[in-house]
Amino acid sequence: ELNYIMGNPPFVGTKMQSASQKKDMKEVFFNNPKYKKLDYVAAWYKKSADYICDSTNIRCALVSTNSIAQGEMVPILWKQLMNEYGIKIDFAHLTFRWDSESNLAAHVHCVIIGFSHTGTATGRKHIFIDNKSHYAQNINAYLMNAPTIFIEKRQRTINGAKAMTKGAQLIDDGNYVLNESEKNNAVKSGVPTKYIRKYLNAQIFINNNDSQYCLYLEEMSPKEINTYPFVKERVLAVKKFREESDAEFVHNLMNSPSRYFISTVPNGKFLIFPIVSSERRKYLPIGFSSEKAVLTNALNFVEKATLYDFGVSISNVHMAWTRAFCGRLKSDYRYSKDIVWNTFPWPKPTAKQKEKIEKTAQGILDARAKYPNSSLADLYDETTMPPELVKAHQANDRAVMEAYKFWGKLNSESDCVAELMKMYQRLVDEKQ
Repeated sequence: ELNYIMGNPPFVGTKMQSASQKKDMKEVFFNNPKYKKLDYVAAWYKKSADYICDSTNIRCALVSTNSIAQGEMVPILWKQLMNEYGIKIDFAHLTFRWDSESNLAAHVHCVIIGFSHTGTATGRKHIFIDNKSHYAQNINAYLMNAPTIFIEKRQRTINGAKAMTKGAQLIDDGNYVLNESEKNNAVKSGVPTKYIRKYLNAQIFINNNDSQYCLYLEEMSPKEINTYPFVKERVLAVKKFREESDAEFVHNLMNSPSRYFISTVPNGKFLIFPIVSSERRKYLPIGFSSEKAVLTNALNFVEKATLYDFGVSISNVHMAWTRAFCGRLKSDYRYSKDIVWNTFPWPKPTAKQKEKIEKTAQGILDARAKYPNSSLADLYDETTMPPELVKAHQANDRAVMEAYKFWGKLNSESDCVAELMKMYQRLVDEKQ
């Protein structure tokens, strides 16, 4: 007799679940070994699927945090619901901000997903954007009018692109990070400049704050550490901090105080990717540098990068893939090397097409260089983005789309993502 299941389940993330909620998740997802990475709301989808899967005509619609259709969570939940249970998405309202009536509660970013076992009676599906309906031939688990393909985490790039690495993690209680004055004092005391590097976290990188530095002692010998009192004092402070830490893994680092916990640093020319970036930017503020620097784990980097790598990475094609499959922090982009970079299908350009992309990529750098006092935050603000930079990006977008053979054939970003998903699936099939 039941016609509808509708609801607004609790919004509780994976790391915020109570013992009782974790027990619920284990019971509901008894046959899904990766369920611990799912938000609590996912249990309502699984429970609904269990209830309606016997070819019933019951329609379901749930309000959820938008994480239900983003990043790593998608294949874990929806692959089971769609492939094993035959669940079909009938309509979806894309991300909107839901403000609580309480002055103390933060707003959440939500989607509404309508689903069933039998599908819509007419076969017509709808995607709602800002309350406006758009007809869709198919709605996949990412809430796009595109084929039902799941983008799985990968440890390596899918078609031979250069590896992406997360930045360093110091665990030093701030002792190795230096301001301008401290850096000058270190140099005056005799510390060789090869042991002092620029220090970049996401905020410093995007806002062009060049006044922070970092001691990098990986290649400094014990004798040298004892030679320079400035360095010895910092190393002793790190050792004391680690010894006194209540965190076991930090305490275990006390015997190597001159080393970072994770000491990955880029060499040569490299691309810089902020892990979190504003959704208001049309392009990710990707950097291209050869300066010796210590990047924190709020940044990813790609070593031995070329102008071609930069051009494709900062193109609208790569941005379309990023917007479709990255995680979100509220509504901001949260870039993942395993979900976004390692799964991105790169083009196979001719020599002439590659040369053109290199030229347009240099054009972007040249346009940026005309504004040396402007940060990437300034340059990629939609209101203040300089016309020369806009034009340079447009030229680069066209060059990259021509290499994909997309230019003149696709009418929207969703069409672009749909084609990229087909390329991704072919690459996956080739590796099986």
